[in-house]
Amino acid sequence: METKSMKIAIIGAGNMGGAIARGLSRGTMVENNSIFVSDISPKNLNVLKSFAPEITVSTSNIEIIENADIIILAVKPWLIKSVAQEIERKIDYKKQMIVSIAAGVNFEQLAEYFNTDATLFRIIPNTAIDVLQSVSIIASYNANTDQEDIIKSLFAELGKVFLVPESQLNAYMSLSSCGIAYAFRYIRAAMEGGVEMGIYPNVAKEVILQTLRGAIELLEANESHPEVEIDKVTTPGGITIKGLNEMEANGFTNAVIKGLKASHLK
Repeated sequence: METKSMKIAIIGAGNMGGAIARGLSRGTMVENNSIFVSDISPKNLNVLKSFAPEITVSTSNIEIIENADIIILAVKPWLIKSVAQEIERKIDYKKQMIVSIAAGVNFEQLAEYFNTDATLFRIIPNTAIDVLQSVSIIASYNANTDQEDIIKSLFAELGKVFLVPESQLNAYMSLSSCGIAYAFRYIRAAMEGGVEMGIYPNVAKEVILQTLRGAIELLEANESHPEVEIDKVTTPGGITIKGLNEMEANGFTNAVIKGLKASHLK
């Protein structure tokens, strides 16, 4: 399939649906006039239209899915069933792929709502999709390799993608979708520590963000384990090892692991 000629239908123009539409409109795989978005809120559609006027918007789900190659369901999990009931008879299951970004709705449910012969994808992005830096975790059902490659390439426009079995989606979601909130919590805590030491909050934030960027660049450039880079900073009797030991004494690593596992259990 020539991706430039693909028609993408996105049902839902809220935070995630809107971010996907904006991201794809800035990419190279799909023409803006091949992106169609529906939402019950004219306000959401107007915001999207002001960002990319070539995108077609509508309050009708049925209208936008006609002849679409890919249908993206960007609605809340509890709305998936009602949306499916509305559109499933209009879907050509031999030609159209269905993508759901609803975290709590599995393939068994989606196949029941649509059709057991449907080509389905579950994708869990995170909120960094709005700046094209998402981690998108992808699982497939009834899809061949070519179809998987198309979906991976499409969402690679919005960040990094990982194709995994459905059974691992929740674990990956803890690291990426939930993980972005945990990263923000660390940044907030570090900012508060900086303020206690006399640094203005905006300056502390700038220093912390650049420090994190540097840490990421080092790990990627050196292809190293974090502990290797930690060893380069810690010297016997130095302030860094004292700080690390104090963090561990207060349960830093254990708290991170328990938080990740708690979100996984949900």
